[in-house]
Amino acid sequence: MDVIYWLIPSMIFVGVVLVILLMIGVKSGQFEDLEGEGQRILFDEDQEKAPSKKNTK
Repeated sequence: MDVIYWLIPSMIFVGVVLVILLMIGVKSGQFEDLEGEGQRILFDEDQEKAPSKKNTK
């Protein structure tokens, strides 16, 4: 029974911390464009080719 008296307040504290972290992530724009990265890796037309290196001896 003593464990419950310790466990309930600690889980409430963890829940509050997680909600605060979620709010910070939403305000910073972390979840703005969820599908953009998936589309970007499929269509990489705008990516320029890297210049080739010449061997100089």
